[in-house]
Amino acid sequence: MEIAGRTALLTGATGGLGRAIAKGLAGSGAALVLSGRREEDLLKLAESLPGGDHRVVVADLAEDGDAERLAAAAAGVDILVANAGLPGAGWLAEFSAAEVKRALRVNLEAPMLLARALFPEMLERGAGHLVFVSSLSGKSASPRTSIYNATKFGLRGFALGLRTDLHARGIGVSIVSPGFVREAGMFVDAGGKTPPGLGTTTPAAVAAAVEKAIVADKVEIAVAPILDRVAAHAGLVSPRASVLAQSGSAGQRAAAAVTDGHSKDKR
Repeated sequence: MEIAGRTALLTGATGGLGRAIAKGLAGSGAALVLSGRREEDLLKLAESLPGGDHRVVVADLAEDGDAERLAAAAAGVDILVANAGLPGAGWLAEFSAAEVKRALRVNLEAPMLLARALFPEMLERGAGHLVFVSSLSGKSASPRTSIYNATKFGLRGFALGLRTDLHARGIGVSIVSPGFVREAGMFVDAGGKTPPGLGTTTPAAVAAAVEKAIVADKVEIAVAPILDRVAAHAGLVSPRASVLAQSGSAGQRAAAAVTDGHSKDKR
C-alpha cells in the first residue's frame, strides 16, 4: 500500500518511537490521527509535522473503554500503527493485580480492540494496513520481564493469526519488532539503560521499518543488529536453550541493568 494520501492512526505518538514514526509517515504524505495521553504534547507534535491534515485524539489506553472510544474517533483510517506500550518490567511479585491488568490492556488488549473496530471498514474499501509494534521480547524470553514477554508474545501471535484471516482479502497485517532502542523508546522514556554488550537500533530505523512494512506488505521486520536478531530467533526455535542461557549470572545482570532504571514506569 502506498502511504501518500492515506490516513493513519498512530498510538503512543508522543513517545520517542512515536515521534519518529509520525515524522516518517507524515513525510511520506500521510494524514495522521495522533493519539496519546497528553493533549499539549500531541498538538505540538501535530504542528511540527509536514502536511496540514493531522489531528489529535487524547486517549489513555489503560482505561476501560478508551480503545473503543479512540477507534470511533478515528473511524475511516486506512492504516493503524499500534505503537503504544508499557515496559512491564520487574519481578512478578512486585506487581499489583491492577498493574498486571494495565500492562495487558495497553500492550495487548488495546491493539486487538483497535484492529477489531477498524478493519471492517478497510474490508469494505478493499484496502488497509495494520502494523503492530512488538519487540524481540515477543520471540525470546528474558529475566524479570515475564509480563512484558507475555504481552509481546501474545501480540505477535495475534498479528500472525489476523494476517491469515485478512491477507487474502486485501488487508495487510505486519509486525515490527525492535530490539533495544537508543535515544528513544520505553527504556529511555523511563530513565533506564540498555544492557552493556548488546547492540542497539535507532528510532529512525524503527520508523523506516514501519513504512517498509506498509509499502511492501511485510509479515514481520526485526529491527536490531544481526547478532541480536539471531539470538532472538534462536530463543524462538529453542526455548529451553534460551531460558538456560538467560538464567545464568550474565543474563541476570543484564536484566537488572534494564529493569532497575525503568521498572518504576511499569504502571
